[in-house]
Amino acid sequence: MAKVKPFRGIRPPRELVTQVASRPYDVLNSEEARAEALGNEKSLYHIIKPEIDFEPGTDEHDPKVYDKAVSNFKAFQHNGWLVQDEKEHYYIYAQTMNGRTQYGFVVAANVDDYMEGRIKKHELTRRDKEEDRMKHVRINDANIEPVFFAFPDNEELDSIMKKVIAGTPEYDFVAPDGFGHTFWVIDDDAMTAAITQAFAGIPSLYIADGHHRTAAAALVGNEKAKANANHTGNEEYNYFLAVAFPASHLNIIDYNRVVRDLNGLDAEGFLKALESSFEVELKGVEEYRPCRLHNFSLYLSGSWYSLTAREGTYDDSDPIGQLDVTVSSDLILRDILGIHDLRSDKRIDFVGGIRGLGELKRRVDSGEMAVALALYPVSMDQLMRIADTGNIMPPKTTWFEPKLRSGLVIHKLED
Repeated sequence: MAKVKPFRGIRPPRELVTQVASRPYDVLNSEEARAEALGNEKSLYHIIKPEIDFEPGTDEHDPKVYDKAVSNFKAFQHNGWLVQDEKEHYYIYAQTMNGRTQYGFVVAANVDDYMEGRIKKHELTRRDKEEDRMKHVRINDANIEPVFFAFPDNEELDSIMKKVIAGTPEYDFVAPDGFGHTFWVIDDDAMTAAITQAFAGIPSLYIADGHHRTAAAALVGNEKAKANANHTGNEEYNYFLAVAFPASHLNIIDYNRVVRDLNGLDAEGFLKALESSFEVELKGVEEYRPCRLHNFSLYLSGSWYSLTAREGTYDDSDPIGQLDVTVSSDLILRDILGIHDLRSDKRIDFVGGIRGLGELKRRVDSGEMAVALALYPVSMDQLMRIADTGNIMPPKTTWFEPKLRSGLVIHKLED
């Protein structure tokens, strides 16, 4: 059962939140962060991407960069740009994109739940990326940025959420990217206890986005437990910062592919090769978006095509085999285009659906890429089924938007 607790969040004063809050560390590079933080000494980028305080080109993994994160975090607290709440709270965080809002509970999630598999993953992680975030958590002794969880819909939590969001939010603003962010502090002790109890009845939490951050946070907590001879399991380091959304609130966006060449084929030969596994239909110059599972959109030589996988080319009884990313990886990328490793092959690139089909067309029309393939998005049911069966999704399968805004609340490992 999921174990969560309230915590004494460290947060910006209401009048400073738009100056402090930032995009997550991993969605932009150092120069983009430097540009976004220009003239704003209160930007969280000074903590999560502190290389921006050094000369351009400074290695973000240099020890002095990690040390700068610590000194900046201390300075933010000293200056009153980040202030710790006097009592433990849960919080509710809402994100609005294109008129659609999703609401999540901000909680301290349990390290043992991750180590023992009750917090379930669907992606592999890389040790080098884990270690980078582990250093950041260790040296700051805090989870500066939250991870993004999903949980099966729950009536009790839904009822509590509706009561909270009927009240006045602590923060309510639209970020420069146009996404809305609203944040409530839950200050009712009975409601807080009810949230803890309701989560205790949920068998599992699911990592939606942020596998490396989750692993890093949990592993640091586990390190601290092993190093403490008087460890009880109740210490604050046994928990890490997460925002948990009901599964029905979340919308996975398509994650598409572009390929540099046709593996020695011309356009006609490539289309002919596709016909053994797909029904191929020319759609013309107007953008065509996949309309259902096992239907794909192809852009080639100025035209859009519909590809529908033929019966027998996929296995809907297999949680991995039924994924369109598996079907396309096996039948198109591997068998026809000769791409066997999506993680390392330089002939392929990936485009988040937030950029639209127009980005696929642009990259092919420019001559940079030869062909683009758009996929029907994975569903939350598919994601949870894969995690429940202990399977791992193929690379570049899910894309979640909007991303969590960093800096709305921080969790310290020593309270």
